[in-house]
Amino acid sequence: MERLKIAIQKSGRLSDKSIELFEKAGISASNASSRLLFASSPDFPIDILYLRDDDIPQCVADGVADAGIVGENVIWETGQQVEVAEKLGFGKCRLSLAIPRDANYNGLQWFNGKKIATTYPNILKKVLADNNINADIHVINGSVEICPVIGLADAIFDIVSTGSTLLSNGLVEKEKMVNSQAVLIKNEKLSAAKQEILDKLLFRIHAIHAAKSNKYILLNAPKAKLNDIIKLLPGMKSPSVLPLADSDWVSVHSVVQEDKFWGIIDELRAAGAQGILVVPIEKMIL
Repeated sequence: MERLKIAIQKSGRLSDKSIELFEKAGISASNASSRLLFASSPDFPIDILYLRDDDIPQCVADGVADAGIVGENVIWETGQQVEVAEKLGFGKCRLSLAIPRDANYNGLQWFNGKKIATTYPNILKKVLADNNINADIHVINGSVEICPVIGLADAIFDIVSTGSTLLSNGLVEKEKMVNSQAVLIKNEKLSAAKQEILDKLLFRIHAIHAAKSNKYILLNAPKAKLNDIIKLLPGMKSPSVLPLADSDWVSVHSVVQEDKFWGIIDELRAAGAQGILVVPIEKMIL
């Protein structure tokens, strides 16, 4: 039987999240030993390769792996020809320009003529070109935050999540240039059989994402106000309405988007709804 080879980060900020995503999708993916670089899922036709994140785009482009989970920033930096099949919504970060806290900053043109340390020279080249900045790029493979401290650079261009590392090194984030997140990539010449497996995986991922962004809502409503309340709860198609022991009341069940449910609840209460419950959804098949 055909199996899909997926490369994920062996260790690092995306590794645990990738495994967690697979497990939510009903796929056993944990690496029992940190020394193992390969594992087969017993409950879904995928094999998992545990690699360095920098190697994942090339492995997918070359067909060593059929698909992979990696940060967008790694794809942009390596320039490998791969197709983004899905944005995954975790591993969010930004690539920013940061300078010493005591520097007299006056805007982007401050970086003209400066030396900027980074592990992302290709992305930085584009950022500088897009903003008409002429600066000297100093490539560093380790921690770049120390470079301004020891005089190797005037500024840095690096991934920022919380900014705490910058702060501890006397730096301050000045310009947020690029946003990145984890994506599922695939080989551009995937066979029909392997594409079918990938589509099944994407179906499960979509169900997880839909559940995360929606809430299940249950409430009691007076029959006299039912039409007004239903107008506030479109649901997936329409709300479910169930009879209660009190013939003047019904139970209404629906789904609301997480970013809207507080506003909807206020409107429901105003319309006469009582006993409102908001429950997380584990999976949601649209």
